[in-house]
Amino acid sequence: MRLSKIKWAALGGLLLSFVSLLVHLLLAKSSASLVQYSTFTGFTDDINVNPQGRKDVPRGRFSLWGRVKSLESLYPFANPRSMYHDSTDQTNGFIYAKVFGGFEKIRNSVCDLVAVSRLLNATLVIPEIQESTRSKGISAEYRSFSYIYNEDQFIVALSNDVKIIKSLPQSMKESMKRKEYPIFKPTGRSSPNFYLNEVLPKLKKAKAIVLLVTDGGCLQSKLPNSLQEYQRLRCRVSFHALQFRAEILALGHRMVERLRGSGQPYLAYHPGLMRDTLAFHGCAELFQDIHTELIQFRRAQLIKQGVIKDQLAVDSHIRRANGSCPLMPEEVGLLLRALGYPPNTRIYLAGYEIFGGQRILIPLRAIYTNLVDRTSLCSRQELHDIVGPETELPPDSFELPPVKSSEQLKKEWDKAGPRPRPLPPPPDRPIYRHEKEGWYGWINEKDTEPEPSPMDLRRQAHRLLWAALDYIVSVEADAYFPGFSDDGSGWPDFSGLVMGHRLYEMASARTYRPDRKYLARLLNQISDHVYHPKRNWTLQVRIHLNKSLAEDGLSREFRSSKPLSFLSHPIPECSCRNFDAAKPSVSQKGRTRDSQFSYEDEVECPSWMQHSSVSLRKQESDNESQDDDGDIMDELPDSDEDAAAESPPAAELDEEMDPDD
Repeated sequence: MRLSKIKWAALGGLLLSFVSLLVHLLLAKSSASLVQYSTFTGFTDDINVNPQGRKDVPRGRFSLWGRVKSLESLYPFANPRSMYHDSTDQTNGFIYAKVFGGFEKIRNSVCDLVAVSRLLNATLVIPEIQESTRSKGISAEYRSFSYIYNEDQFIVALSNDVKIIKSLPQSMKESMKRKEYPIFKPTGRSSPNFYLNEVLPKLKKAKAIVLLVTDGGCLQSKLPNSLQEYQRLRCRVSFHALQFRAEILALGHRMVERLRGSGQPYLAYHPGLMRDTLAFHGCAELFQDIHTELIQFRRAQLIKQGVIKDQLAVDSHIRRANGSCPLMPEEVGLLLRALGYPPNTRIYLAGYEIFGGQRILIPLRAIYTNLVDRTSLCSRQELHDIVGPETELPPDSFELPPVKSSEQLKKEWDKAGPRPRPLPPPPDRPIYRHEKEGWYGWINEKDTEPEPSPMDLRRQAHRLLWAALDYIVSVEADAYFPGFSDDGSGWPDFSGLVMGHRLYEMASARTYRPDRKYLARLLNQISDHVYHPKRNWTLQVRIHLNKSLAEDGLSREFRSSKPLSFLSHPIPECSCRNFDAAKPSVSQKGRTRDSQFSYEDEVECPSWMQHSSVSLRKQESDNESQDDDGDIMDELPDSDEDAAAESPPAAELDEEMDPDD
């Protein structure tokens, strides 16, 4: 009798297991078609929204999304200001340029090329973007420059500055093919004197020159005071003339709308984990296994090319402590939590390349559930539409290296050198096919990286489109946090361009400019209790990051970033200040807000600006400033009692953490 009961119990358990498995399979099948849109339709709300659509922000929460008060009086103003004549039809010749590199290098290089063309009084042929030109079989509708940018808008917007044409005159094309024109390879630090003394004479003589731009730019960032109009010209190119083509703009704006569904704000984050950047700064030991080898391999190449004048093996942890390495995604998640952003904050993950893959994002996704990117905000059809119709390419095929015959092995042994010879090494363990088919399989067999396949070249062209979408969403974000910027390499970086664009277009937008060296020291303090930091640690993080929004961050950026990349810090040359809006005001607590960040060469905004957009922004600012001085002590997470005792008094803390400073 007992045995029969055991049999019936076992049978019941099997039936329950079968039913459970069947239910799971049915649920998985029914939800498969919703994967593409599951993210932006399943956002969890972090801020209540009233029926009128205005954000009903809880007390003290404006410090997370509100504008930076001390920068609200800065406005974009890149118009010419003195002794600036329009372009003429009489030019010294044509500049034909080929631009190499990814999205950041292309955008910075185009701005420099326009400035150089103006400097030499030359006609600029629309630059040829090699990332799209080298890719075979991409959409015939878009080619080279027009693959990401609107050619007509580019020409019209700069018609008063530089004469631009779409292609060389027919009579000169054959000479260009025969390479009869002088070719120059300028660097990103080329001075105006280089062009006036060396390039201009040959331009006048040959009537055309070729510029090969590989360094992410072809004109030094810091120009003398006599050439300030060329700095403003760079701003007009980057922030007005370089408009993405209509399909990219439309999809980018749809992504912003989806992120702001129900009136919610969102934060954009770019990790900055690029292989070249990590190799340049020696950050290989922050990763593991094959990723470390790949970074070191690339670093060895850069040393061989003369780009890096340093040792191959360096201590990555020392480099991280110096602020030379990017903040890891897990660290960024901890910093955002310390700032007070709730776990269901909407975060857009920008960046077409995240070295280390999805594995390195797992801790950040665990902290913030609403972490999305372009693949989760857009359907496959939408992404396919901006790519356009393309010719099908054969899939990348993997070929095993030819097996050497015994005769070949004997010949190699005979040519191995004088005797006595060491015994041949024991045979290696067999390398299985699945190991060699990985994209990193070449590293164990070759001294050089494999040549990109046709499919690789096409993916590189697609990356320009993905970066353009990320750029739109990042510039429009309610808050922006860079994982890496101002790296000192001299190469333009994505975060630097985004931060410069946000600083130009709306200086008061919430853009964090963290000091990685200082934050590395803070993060080292909690290495043993990462997810349970003490109260005073949280306060230190908040004080630093809130100050980085204005005075501290801009001062540091002005000293370190601007000499290397003007577009990352385009003020005061491309801005003006409304001094009426900058007058001190008294807050609800009776404290005077008179901390206004200023530059030596600031100019006052023209009257027409002060009577239009300036007054509108001031009115919006007054609406937002109501109740923006909530007690920050209410937002702090629970922590150790000892840490609470070490914290500064609430009044002193509120003074330090005022988001208006």
